[in-house]
Amino acid sequence: MPDLVAYQAADGIARLTLDSPHNRNALSSALVEQLHDALTRAATEPRVRVVVLGHTGSTFCAGADLSEAPAGAAPADLAVARAREMTRLLRRILELPLPVIAAIDGHVRAGGLGLVGACDIAVAGHTSTFALTEARIGVAPSIVSLTLLPKMTARAAGRYFVTGEKFGAETAAEIGLITVASGDVDATVGELASAAALGSPQGLAASKALTTAAILDEFDRHAEKLTRQSAELFVSDEAREGMMAFLEKRRPNWVR
Repeated sequence: MPDLVAYQAADGIARLTLDSPHNRNALSSALVEQLHDALTRAATEPRVRVVVLGHTGSTFCAGADLSEAPAGAAPADLAVARAREMTRLLRRILELPLPVIAAIDGHVRAGGLGLVGACDIAVAGHTSTFALTEARIGVAPSIVSLTLLPKMTARAAGRYFVTGEKFGAETAAEIGLITVASGDVDATVGELASAAALGSPQGLAASKALTTAAILDEFDRHAEKLTRQSAELFVSDEAREGMMAFLEKRRPNWVR
């Protein structure tokens, strides 16, 4: 199996790099499992105090890997299993006792925004763009809403969940999706990570827990329902048409 998540640790900082540029770092089952392994490694290394989640290529994460999507003929239980992979990953980032910083110097689409929402701090370059495109392929940002709705303003969520519009890093910062838009992502992330690395393991874990406790409470209340909703949407006729249209680079049949 190819390495899809690179790992480096130095000076108290574990750098996890999504390294699957051929599919724009889409959340394949293999990438998700490797990301879990890397998070476990970071959490168990005594000297690591903070995690930086970055990427290779021009896209931070394109969301679900539609080439693996259980569209149409696939069993419903497979769809649920794939949806649960995403739910489990987002919760894992939220509950990790280390702060996680997203280092985004590229584009983020659909489920990739869920990763951004799960991170404690997010830095994006000025040329980065974001879009929640799920409705355009017949599904919805069901699972990622668990991490996005606590961070984004209600008005912004009401707009971008349904329009699928692209927006830039400055807008992302204004609506709470990211922490800061930066002209030098590496430098800004380096400063933030170095500052966090001065914290003690206990101090960092307890301080992060203060910011994630309410999110986790809501997450656990709604995760099962939204996971099943996501799976049901993905195996629907509309989603099958939407995903085929996306892969074939054509308009779906509901767009005239």
